[in-house]
Amino acid sequence: MTDMTTQPSLSSRRLLAVFLLGAGLAACQAAPQPPTPISTTVTAPTIAGQAAQDEGVTFAFEPFTGAPGNIADDLSELIGAEARKQGITLVRRVGASATYRVNGYLAATGQPSNGTVFYVFDIVDSSGRRVKRISGTEDTGGASGDPWQSVSSGTLSRIANRSMVEIQAWLNR
Repeated sequence: MTDMTTQPSLSSRRLLAVFLLGAGLAACQAAPQPPTPISTTVTAPTIAGQAAQDEGVTFAFEPFTGAPGNIADDLSELIGAEARKQGITLVRRVGASATYRVNGYLAATGQPSNGTVFYVFDIVDSSGRRVKRISGTEDTGGASGDPWQSVSSGTLSRIANRSMVEIQAWLNR
């Protein structure tokens, strides 16, 4: 018979796995590079690395990895609304030309009393080289079973807001 006190709980193992995933992603982060255009029809950013919105900078979000479809759909809508507020131009057609592509990765972990959503958005240029990484965590309420059940629209709204504010700050640095 196995002594259960020496066995890590399933939620502890999940938390450890998510932590290791986050640490691994953070270890891959390179120094941000100044923006560069995808096509010759877009005006190149200034030497100081500023990319004003009137220069035609656009972003295309790729499908999110790790989140269930309903969560990914809700987050996409909230990112679109927040981008409009921030004056960030998103390209919504699949395969459409854009200055930058954004790859999003999400993970959730939780226990009955609390939970966390981890998110990473990598902004890549036309060659696929990451030029900016946005990452963070958001606390959620607890849920038994699937930790995604505790992810509210408020949680997703905060992720969308923080991500778009950070993109806007990066563009205007």
